[in-house]
Amino acid sequence: RTIEVLDQRGVADRFLAEGQAMQVQGFATIPLDISDFPTRHNYGLALWQRDFERILAGWTDELGVPVARSTEVTGFEQDDEGVGVELADGRTLRTRFLVGCDGGRSVVRKAAGIGFPGWDPSVRSLIAEVQVAQEPVLGIQRDSAGTHGIGRLPDGHVRVVVREHDALAAGEPTLDDLRRALVAVWGTDFGVHSPRWISRFTDMTRQAEHYRKGRVLLAGDAAHVHYPVGGQGLNIGVQDAVNLGWKLGQVVNGVSPDGLLDTYHAERHPVAARVLQNTMAQTALSRGDDRMDALRESVTELLAMDEPRKRFGAMISGLDVHYDLGDGHPLVGRRMPDLDLHTADGPTRVFELLHDARPLLLDFGRSRAPADASWPAQVDYVAARDGGTWELPVVGAVAAPAAVVIRPDGHVAWAGDLADPDLPPTLARWFGPAPASAD
Repeated sequence: RTIEVLDQRGVADRFLAEGQAMQVQGFATIPLDISDFPTRHNYGLALWQRDFERILAGWTDELGVPVARSTEVTGFEQDDEGVGVELADGRTLRTRFLVGCDGGRSVVRKAAGIGFPGWDPSVRSLIAEVQVAQEPVLGIQRDSAGTHGIGRLPDGHVRVVVREHDALAAGEPTLDDLRRALVAVWGTDFGVHSPRWISRFTDMTRQAEHYRKGRVLLAGDAAHVHYPVGGQGLNIGVQDAVNLGWKLGQVVNGVSPDGLLDTYHAERHPVAARVLQNTMAQTALSRGDDRMDALRESVTELLAMDEPRKRFGAMISGLDVHYDLGDGHPLVGRRMPDLDLHTADGPTRVFELLHDARPLLLDFGRSRAPADASWPAQVDYVAARDGGTWELPVVGAVAAPAAVVIRPDGHVAWAGDLADPDLPPTLARWFGPAPASAD
């Protein structure tokens, strides 16, 4: 889904050019092939996070967004008008809203007094990029402590991920810690030396009680932390930002009241809660004793069946997200499929029409009533003919509606006939009031 939202903004090719498109989805290392999913991006992308961040930062620079790097936030005070952000160098910044995207140890979350309930660590792992004196055993290894792996990097270093047998290990990891962990699993440390970096991570699983408190909001790891199995953390963090960004923009620009921001928690909190649940299940399955091996074999057999594979593949890839936006057409609350379209300006795709991050009313000419101009000013109206089948992951084929309203995050806010009396209040709810009548 992350590749899709980048495609919605017209920048997916930048990331695809530097990564490797491949089937990377899995559940506790059990492969989940999504190549038959109804999406143009029916694959994952193998791309280091540092490269993802670099490409994203380059795009941000092109957009002229001011970024104050190496600027530590130490606290804040908020009032009815805005937030005074305190910096480590003694300066204070004034802003209307503050979004804490500052990780699991979030200063913003703590200063806001937002609870972070969940589960303490039960396992700890080391991850490192090092050089070795002996040829390592490449690939995945599993034992009673869990799942481990060693891979060769293009520059000759190796990347090591190893679960520590000492579940109470804490503090800044050292090369000696890595050596002990390697010996415990492989019987040798492969002569590791010259670490580029070593880090420790755990399966601590927590979620912010609230994603919003007044003028302060949370996104990414500041709002939810979990074991990084399945690579879901970066992805749901990006999708948090995509959900919040357009809403925050409309509120700041006076298009919508700030109550719109409450829908951010309502929509994204359940998504992360589900990720926390599945990562805890995967962490348990990653242990390697005989009983857990038997369970993994049973789960592997289950996930080889078509329906479970599709259900879990859609969950891990984020393609099944469904916001509760009320009853109606099965599209409502789900991602809009990237249909091929024919418009007055020629052929295009749904995602191409979303590049400017504006709401979109797509009229397929099947309504009982003709379109009029009573839409909010920021809603783009496009008349189009669709070519192809309307199909959703897991759900399957759905009836093609007469028209749809697509939010800037690519999720469908309404689907039906233009004569539907629910259309005007739906547009007003999400995108502000329609222009006043000339009468």
